[in-house]
Amino acid sequence: MQKANRLVESTAGITDVLNDYWERFLFLLPNILLALLIFFVALWVASKVKTLLDAKLSRKAHDRITGQYIALVSKWAVVIVGLLLVLQTLGLTGVAGGLLAGAGLSAVVIGFAFKDIAENFLAGLILAFNRPFEINDTIEVEDVLGKVKALQLRVTHVLTFESKDVFIPNSTILKSKVTNLTKNGLIRMDFVVGIDYNDNIQAAIDLIEKTALQVEGVLQNDPPYAIVDELSTNTLNLRVFFWTETNDYKKGVMLLKGSIMQVVTKALLEEGFGMPANIQEIKLYDYQKDIPFRNVNNEPQGE
Repeated sequence: MQKANRLVESTAGITDVLNDYWERFLFLLPNILLALLIFFVALWVASKVKTLLDAKLSRKAHDRITGQYIALVSKWAVVIVGLLLVLQTLGLTGVAGGLLAGAGLSAVVIGFAFKDIAENFLAGLILAFNRPFEINDTIEVEDVLGKVKALQLRVTHVLTFESKDVFIPNSTILKSKVTNLTKNGLIRMDFVVGIDYNDNIQAAIDLIEKTALQVEGVLQNDPPYAIVDELSTNTLNLRVFFWTETNDYKKGVMLLKGSIMQVVTKALLEEGFGMPANIQEIKLYDYQKDIPFRNVNNEPQGE
């Protein structure tokens, strides 16, 4: 009988607790709904702010990358403000106030805990305002060569010419040597072609310069030129220099260089200039009196 009474009392106690929680939930329900509304409005506003700033700053700024980075930072700032409003709406004012009051201490703790993240974020800010490259610029950082697609909070997105997406930490770019191959719109390229020592050197140079100048994409106001570069074992090497625009590095430079090499080689061969192959040297050792030789054509044929 006593056990039954205890069971009834326990059941009644659980029911009272559940009813109490239910009443509290109903009491807080308007605040919860309002907090959810504030949260989704904050996300919507953050998205609109990013889009608006990106469009306006990209038109007014020196380049697109600064505007995009400012828009991205502004978006997250709006999201953080929205989260603080959500905490206050739910009655967690103390939590929100503690977050703001402890911002200094939190910054130190987070700085140690997420040193790399903080370092890359600050590096991204410096890159955004220093502007060593623009969107779609071709850059070379360490062993990565490709087009800049985006400057994000932590990394820079580079698309290589092999269609590989490489994400380089912003701090790595800030500390490394960055070669921008398209910033000023012009670049000088060169290659080497070898001719026979018996050929007329000046005639070969004149032919090369004339032929290269006719290739589409080579700058006419700064014409190509060739010089004697090396007296190698097999050939007399001429180095050919030419200027071109770099708005599209892959098409304007890499493919153009290959095209010039093809037409120059063809022109030299058609005009009778020799392009010798590698010279092979046969060495006789002290114990050898002559070169072993067998004429296969004079050997008797088998039945």
